[in-house]
Amino acid sequence: MIATTKKLYVNNNPEKPLAMNAKKFALWLFLVSVSMLFAAFSSAFIVKKGESNWVQFPLPDILWVSTAVILISSITMQWAYFAAKKDNFQILKIALLITSVLGVVFLVAQFEAWRQLVNEGIYFGGSKSHPSGSYLYVFTGLHGLHLISGVIFLFIMLISSLKYKIHSKNMLSIEMCATYWHFLDALWIYLFVFLLLNH
Repeated sequence: MIATTKKLYVNNNPEKPLAMNAKKFALWLFLVSVSMLFAAFSSAFIVKKGESNWVQFPLPDILWVSTAVILISSITMQWAYFAAKKDNFQILKIALLITSVLGVVFLVAQFEAWRQLVNEGIYFGGSKSHPSGSYLYVFTGLHGLHLISGVIFLFIMLISSLKYKIHSKNMLSIEMCATYWHFLDALWIYLFVFLLLNH
């Protein structure tokens, strides 16, 4: 009788609610904040565009190259994640290295885009600047700043993989890195399409 009562008590015991890892929660909170920041700038861009001093100019062609680069880097990042889940350490290191290099290439391409803008007489500030050019620098600069942090995260993951600290039973760090990198990829695609449609 006592055993039966005990069994019923155990069966009626409510399950503990699932809780998100604190680091994951902090990351998602940060991603939401970044999304809201860019949404605010996008809204301000649309409002400013309606003013008379708006100047139309073509986007630098190299932005198409940087877009292709970041899309490929998202694929290699996912490749690294799958390799970690399978404890394929060799592929993990190669995929992380390729993703890191592509991240650096993207940043170099963004600097080249700025150089092309300056050569076309489009400046961020000063008497010769105009809002349309300034917003382009703000969008690409803010995204580039976040991408630098993403590249640093990738290098940390690469070092960890060389020390065999990333494996199927320790996936938190690379899962967070993949989430952040895919977010930066999606954010850039949004910005690029937004600028193409509104610039």
